[in-house]
Amino acid sequence: MPSITVASYNMRKAIGTDRRRRPERTLEVLREIDADVIALQEADRRFGRRAAAIPHHLMDEHSDWKPVDFGVRAQSLGWHGNAILVRKSAQLLDCEIIHLPALEPRGAVMADIRVGGSVLRVIGMHLDLSGLWRRRQAHAILAHVHASTRQLPTVMMGDLNEWSAGGGCLRDFGRDMVCAATGPSFHARRPIARLDRILVSRDMTIADSGTHSSAAARTASDHLPIWAKLTL
Repeated sequence: MPSITVASYNMRKAIGTDRRRRPERTLEVLREIDADVIALQEADRRFGRRAAAIPHHLMDEHSDWKPVDFGVRAQSLGWHGNAILVRKSAQLLDCEIIHLPALEPRGAVMADIRVGGSVLRVIGMHLDLSGLWRRRQAHAILAHVHASTRQLPTVMMGDLNEWSAGGGCLRDFGRDMVCAATGPSFHARRPIARLDRILVSRDMTIADSGTHSSAAARTASDHLPIWAKLTL
């Protein structure tokens, strides 16, 4: 049965725990994970042109991925810091942004992708610090997916900012999705919280999952990347 490896990473605009912005180090971490599909959070700079924290030429010349183009900002990797990377050999079937209710700018991104003969829907997200707004955002994402005319095996992943083990927005997502047991990802130097999550629809199987804690990952961001190996 074909398998796909997915990953999620709050890359903190390529600023490490040493307070240095080093996009090459972030790219090194992504190469270590070597996932087929990657959801990034804080992938763009916060101000000005919202330029990509990993310059496009670095991605083109030194990686096996291409960013999904949501057609919003030419200088960015994604939208509101959310980006989806796919293998250069993958086929993008459709993509769109999802507007989320929020006090501060928040959003999610969605892409339908064919990877290695399998088709799946990927949603990348970075939810609010407020539990009330997180639940509203979870409802908005789920409603958007349910309203789609085409239903596909779906992966939702990102920084949920949810500290509880199974309450809050996790309870909302859990009605339709299964959460991978990836382990704690924050803070990178001493991970105690599972703020980053990978959730999959029930027509997919989680064969394996974990947190990537290499030496580079422990310094490249304040979050560790998480990953899951899936079968459709």
